Amino acid sequence: MSGLALVWNLMFGAWCFAARPPNILLILSDDQGYADLGCQGSKDILTPHIDSLAKHGVRFTNGYISSPVCSPSRAGLLAGRGGTRFGIELNPGFSHTVGLPPSERTMAEYLQAAGYKTGIFGKWHLGFPAKMRPTARGFDEFFGFLAGAHSYTQAAGDHDPANVILRGTEKVRSITYLTDDLGREAVAFIDKNRDEPWFVYLAFNAPHGPFEATEKYKARFPDLPDGRRTIAAMIAAMDDNVGAVLAKLREHKREDNTLIFFLSDNGAPRQGGSNQPFRGLKAQLLEGGIRIPFIAQWKGKLPAGKVDDRPVISLDILPTVLAAANLPIPEHLDGVNLLPYLTGEKANAPARALCWRYSPQRAIRVGDWKLLQTGKKTELFHLATDIGEKTNLAGKEPAKVKELEAAYQQWNARNRGGRAGQRKEDAAPVTVHGVDARSAEPPRGSGVTVHSPVEDFP
Repeated sequence: MSGLALVWNLMFGAWCFAARPPNILLILSDDQGYADLGCQGSKDILTPHIDSLAKHGVRFTNGYISSPVCSPSRAGLLAGRGGTRFGIELNPGFSHTVGLPPSERTMAEYLQAAGYKTGIFGKWHLGFPAKMRPTARGFDEFFGFLAGAHSYTQAAGDHDPANVILRGTEKVRSITYLTDDLGREAVAFIDKNRDEPWFVYLAFNAPHGPFEATEKYKARFPDLPDGRRTIAAMIAAMDDNVGAVLAKLREHKREDNTLIFFLSDNGAPRQGGSNQPFRGLKAQLLEGGIRIPFIAQWKGKLPAGKVDDRPVISLDILPTVLAAANLPIPEHLDGVNLLPYLTGEKANAPARALCWRYSPQRAIRVGDWKLLQTGKKTELFHLATDIGEKTNLAGKEPAKVKELEAAYQQWNARNRGGRAGQRKEDAAPVTVHGVDARSAEPPRGSGVTVHSPVEDFP
């Protein structure tokens, strides 16, 4: 080969490398508290690898999920539309017949159609029926489980024979420690597909119950009380495996061409996690239930070490991913493309209301104002001056209450079960799954907690 031809081939190869669409890495933790990361202020849980995403990317202090419980928040994340749009408002309990409707196109389906290799490693929680399983929803590979919780040490379905660890559609006979296994599988997928654009959805079930950790991880936290120690160990295991994935990106020199998101699916429940400085828990529309760790990294494209106070929501991730991949953004999506806001092209926050409905709770945030209604109780908070939602201003600001209520009703009219245009069969949002999640109880000894939609929190 002549010297000129060699130079041309090298230049062409470099151009192809640069022109390749970015990889997409979506990392989701499960029931992780807002304050349970080092970069979020934790003093007792060390998370150097996840913290590195904030160091080299953008950390959102006003990052939200679209629901305070697992299944609806995951549905919204992958579909880019709130679950109330298509009937996923509550967790499905122990039903095997419901899940993400095939009419809702997933992030994986968009990217798979564009030539991406796609893999999910972890918790699905969006349906048991064959037409709703990951390999029918755009994922080339699946290693994980279908329900809302699973043992970290046993591959069998704890108290549900159908909730086994699966590789594709085949049962996995044994596992080591599930968090480690999920990280290993994600690393292997990235390694195998290093020469093609890929989408990895690394859906950890940590630190969701059952609360199980190995001594390897517990040993790092000898001075913590047992409950907190186990949560810390579960998060440390997750962080180690995030580190293994990031190391593989660096090995393949693909870190600069990978858009990474890290967030939690909702706030922490009562057991061991910390939602400080917020009031509220998982299954509540107080800030502690819906404001979550939310980080984005794309080296060379997004600012490094930036703390962004503008409100964002998990529904923004799909349009942002599509924009990054140079794909069209469907008009029916609920979120916005965050790239122009993050690159500085747009300096202000997106002009919109953020809304939630988790029966019988409902909430709306516009700017710094938040209206929260639970049953007959109405509360108005000014979050910029009252981050802990301690002072109810509804009596002093009736005009603001009326304004936010009108904006909420306008949003809710487009939901299944919304007041305007409501269909008769959608009139009871508590049973949109055919299951009343407020009364569903898990099998004894399952280690699974079913949270009431409303819990008093002092």
